[in-house]
Amino acid sequence: MSGQVLKSQKSFIKLEAEVPETTKDTIPPVIRMLTPQVEFGTTFSTTETELLILGKVSDEAGVNTLIIDSRMVEFADNGVFSAKLDLLPGTNEILMIPMDNNDNFKEYRLAIEVTPKQISLAEKINEESEYYALIIGINNYYDPAIRSLDHAVQDAETLYSVLAEKYTFKEEHINLLKDARRDEIIYALDDLSRKVTANDNLLIFYAGHGTFDKDANIGYWLPSDARKISKTDWFRNSTLVDYLKEIKSKHTLLITDACFGGSIFNTRAAFMDASKAIEKLYELPSRKAMTSGMLTLVPDKSSFTGFLIDRLKENQDKYLSSAQLFSSLRIAVINNSDAVPQYGEIRNVGDQGGDFIFIMK
Repeated sequence: MSGQVLKSQKSFIKLEAEVPETTKDTIPPVIRMLTPQVEFGTTFSTTETELLILGKVSDEAGVNTLIIDSRMVEFADNGVFSAKLDLLPGTNEILMIPMDNNDNFKEYRLAIEVTPKQISLAEKINEESEYYALIIGINNYYDPAIRSLDHAVQDAETLYSVLAEKYTFKEEHINLLKDARRDEIIYALDDLSRKVTANDNLLIFYAGHGTFDKDANIGYWLPSDARKISKTDWFRNSTLVDYLKEIKSKHTLLITDACFGGSIFNTRAAFMDASKAIEKLYELPSRKAMTSGMLTLVPDKSSFTGFLIDRLKENQDKYLSSAQLFSSLRIAVINNSDAVPQYGEIRNVGDQGGDFIFIMK
């Protein structure tokens, strides 16, 4: 009996020895990049400073932890993960460390080269701001005592087309008023005061009758419902100045083919070589005015407006400042009419030395 027991024990010992020991897991998790599709050890190039990456981590023993750039990142049951990376210009080394349930881990390094996209001044302005325009042309007057005009509305329509087709003015941001009454002008300015932001640019153009009271130093526009014997429906330049204070644009350019009070200007000599400093000129807020002159009566067919539109049509420069525009037409107007055009900063409405910049599409 004892011999049988001994034999059984020997058999057990032999059987136990035949069972192999469990192999210890030393294999770390594997990461595969899905987006962007890039291999570790290579460099991925981008222009973005924010990048969303998508990948998959896997391990037979099960993944326990995933760390990307010192942050714990969650992953789905199938191992898929995503992470948003904040990058700096230049080379960014992204460190990824996955760990499995047996404490095996590995460092994966991904190099991302960031070359920020170079955007032009025009692209920057278009991203941040809008160009608005209020264009007024008045031919016909209710009062028979005020002579009707033939070309003011046509000039306004032509300017509308040039701005919409050649420059960065959206049609829905250009308000064209033909034969406008005083209340329509007021309503349009009220609307602009609500819409225009401190990043936006505003052009106001007026073609029609105007008059100037030298004794009071007050200029007026004559809307279509103005009456010669009463100033009730005349539009004071001082009212416009109040709106220029209220409309918080970055740049406002007033172009008027009717007289405007001389005291409105800070200066009449606002010429500069703007082409060398367009970006700086755009940076600083401005409130500029350009007028056909100090005549109390403006000719129906205006040399000023004609040359203004021609210069805008003919311009081939991507950026055109109002100072450059005025400089290009001033001599031509003087040589072809009795008018001496005026240009300068509008007093007390927030001009800081910048300039209105026309940008070609």
